[in-house]
Formats: sequence, structure tokens, C-alpha cells
Amino acid sequence: MILIQILLFYLLRTMGNPICKGDSINNFLVEEKPLFFPPLENVAEALKVGLSENFETVEVSVVDCPDLTQKPFSLASQGLNGSTTILEVGGVPFLMPLVDRSKVYDFKDMNQVTGVNPAFIVGAGAGPFRHAGVNCELVANLVVKDGQVSSMSQIAKLKDESKGNEFVTETLQDSVSTFALLANLFVSEGKPGKVLRVHCAKRKGKADFVTAARESLLKGFPGKSIGVGGTFLVSGSKVKQHIMADFTSTPLDSEEKVDNWLRFYSMSPPLVGLGTFVTNDPGLNLRVIHFHSLSDHGEAGHYHYDTEPEKVEYLAYFNLGAKVVRVDRPQDESKLGHN
Repeated sequence: MILIQILLFYLLRTMGNPICKGDSINNFLVEEKPLFFPPLENVAEALKVGLSENFETVEVSVVDCPDLTQKPFSLASQGLNGSTTILEVGGVPFLMPLVDRSKVYDFKDMNQVTGVNPAFIVGAGAGPFRHAGVNCELVANLVVKDGQVSSMSQIAKLKDESKGNEFVTETLQDSVSTFALLANLFVSEGKPGKVLRVHCAKRKGKADFVTAARESLLKGFPGKSIGVGGTFLVSGSKVKQHIMADFTSTPLDSEEKVDNWLRFYSMSPPLVGLGTFVTNDPGLNLRVIHFHSLSDHGEAGHYHYDTEPEKVEYLAYFNLGAKVVRVDRPQDESKLGHN
């Protein structure tokens, strides 16, 4: 009888249990390291110098965080301060070359994982495929307090892959607390406080906004591991974004196959980006850049770059993570599919 129960448990894990519940966090390795945390004024100066190489207009300052629950950001909590943490869960090797459907996680566990309570969580990941019925993009925007979720997160998925590239978005209910495979998240207590305000317009370089910001800090703080997270508003330009197709039985073992599997779109502004970037990986197999964006007009996906550089404008509010928490780090360190 015990053997039968064990076999049933294994089959449910490998086939995908339809119950929208993540595995216990106790089943996953959790690692933590401190991050370099320079004064925000020093970070602002490095961003100003670096971003000026990529944009005609650059303004960077340290300000009191505006109320991010208000438009145009409409986030789940007010600020980006209090126990700031870069949180990475899972990774791309759980998605490709072939998916591991057992990799399901629960936001309800994130108070325990991060030590942050309440935890205001924003960022990019793979969504709850058991709820959605297919693979999907997650734009995380939620608060978890004492293990209870208050969600404004969105997912984006293909409507019917057999009939083309039409997609739909959905704002998740509080009862849908799981995500899958991978996520890059900025966690704080959602408190007001000092943050970086970054305003850029008219892109003149080749780098996208987030890559340019990361490269600015790589130059300004060589060899240091700095983690940055928060939100940006992109306006004035359409944005190249992708939405993942459903899981495939054909191994995604090259960048060409990955690009053919993804569905790319030119999405309309305004879009609100959420995610993280890290300058140098402190030995935890981190994804160094990952942002998704959402909107109130039915478009959401994985941010790549603006497509009308003469018209584009970015307004970002960022903060630094004091530590990085790594959950369920893949042993495979391949960078396939990290773009």
C-alpha cells in the first residue's frame, strides 16, 4: 500500500497536479548572500554617467518614492523600502530544453523564504500553468502578509496556439498564489523612503534601457555585486516583447529553436515594467536581467527593447537589494534562453 502511494505521488508530480498548490518550500534549497549596498547618491551618479551614453536626455536623482499604488504605475503597495531583497526562484534550465512540470512554487511561502513580512513582490517569471491551462508569462505585482496573498499580478498566454499568435491577459485572483519554473523578483516591505528616480528619453545607443542601466553600474562599481529592482514606465514608443508558447516535446536546445518557439509582438505604450537586474553574479547562478511589463489595455509580456528610439521615454523608480535569496538553484548553468 505504501509503495502504491509513493508511485501515485511521483506520477502526480511528473504529470502536473491540477491542484493549484506549490510544493512545500522545505523541499527546495534556499541560499542567501549579502549584496554590495553603496549610497544611492553614488549609484545615481554612475547611472547618470552611463545612461548619457545611450540616451539624449538623462535625469537621475535620489527622491522620496511616490505612491506607486497610484496611476500610472498602479502597483500593489506604495513604496520600495524595508528589508529590500533580490529573490530568484528556479531558473531557465527548468524550462528548457524540456520542461520540468514539478517545479511549482507558492508565493505564500515567500515571507518565510525571505524573512520579509509583509512582502511587496514585483518582477518577472513563468506563470501558474496549472491555473492557466498552458505555459504563460507572469508579471508579479502582489503583497504577501502572514502567508496571505493580495494580488494584482497579470499573466499573458496564447489564446489558441493552433490558430495563430493571438494572446490574452488576466489579472490573477488572490486565490491563485502559485508560479512555476523561474522568477526574478524584487521584495520589500512596501514602505515609503528614498529611491532612485531615473528619467531617460530619446535613445541614441543600441542597448535597451535596463541593459544600459546595468552596464552603467558595472562600469561605476567594477567587481561588485549590486542588485537593483523596481519599476519603470515606458511611453512614446512601442516595445518589442515576447510571450512563451506552450510547453513543447521538442527539445529547445539552441537559441534559434528558442526564438522560433517564442512569440514576438510590438506592444503599445504605456507599459509598466517590473523586475530586477544584477551587476555581478555572486556565485548563485543568477539571471542578471529579467523584466516583464503589464498594462491596463490588455497587453503584457517579456520586455526586450523599445522600437521607436526617437520617441521613447522611460521613468523608473528603483531601489537596491541588501541581500539576494536564491531558491532551488538549478545545477545546470547554461545561459540558453536568458535573453
